[in-house]
Amino acid sequence: MSGFSADWLKLREPYDLRARNAAVLDAVTALFEDKPSATIVDLACGTGSTFRALSPLIPVRQDWRLVDNDLSLLARVPKPSPPNRNVTAVPVDLNRDLEMALDGPADLVTTSALLDLVSEEWLTRFAEEAAARRLPVYAALSYDGRAELVPSDPLDARIVAAVNRHQKTDKGFGPALGPDAAKAAIAAFERVGYSVTHGEADWTFGPQDREIQNEVLSGWSVAAREIGSLPPNDIVGWLTRRREHVAAGRSSIRVGHVDFLARPTGTR
Repeated sequence: MSGFSADWLKLREPYDLRARNAAVLDAVTALFEDKPSATIVDLACGTGSTFRALSPLIPVRQDWRLVDNDLSLLARVPKPSPPNRNVTAVPVDLNRDLEMALDGPADLVTTSALLDLVSEEWLTRFAEEAAARRLPVYAALSYDGRAELVPSDPLDARIVAAVNRHQKTDKGFGPALGPDAAKAAIAAFERVGYSVTHGEADWTFGPQDREIQNEVLSGWSVAAREIGSLPPNDIVGWLTRRREHVAAGRSSIRVGHVDFLARPTGTR
């Protein structure tokens, strides 16, 4: 799986938190209304952003298994605090050993910003393995290909199209689903007898959010250059103009994401 730097994960975390769909979060927390405890497995945990977002909303004792293949990120996962939340970091290659990550006691599987990186084959395997164990799955922040940039630029649509093509290249799990991930995941879980609650969870960057706008725009320009559908000078010109808008405090960006909770219904 392609890695992400701790700095990037730290930068995006507050925007991820703000973007998470409230109705989906309510459905997740409702799973534990009548339970004395919660055992949660977080796949591709990074430094623990899903733990930090979700654990304060669940008012019972919690045991978290935070799973990732990046040891440097696992070293940054939270220490057990407060005392009713226990955290264990587990190094696992999710492409090779998904089943190992899902084995053992669990009331919920979570993941954030993962499904748009995986292949259709891996996603089908994930849905089937979760269904075999009757595990609810909360998947947040899957990129869905939508992007709105203000003010507009004549090259915006072509850059975003190139980014969406790049999103479908291999990210370590085979050809990635990219912008099709959320739709494909909802269908995959429905096929194995799950009911799915879903909704938009868009990043929204205002004029004051200069650092993350510049990071996203730079990343998009790299992706567009690697796809090769636009002349490099056009990409440089686009990035220069967009950065000028950011610096002048007149740039806003919305990036489309989807959250969902998939729950087993007892039928397959």
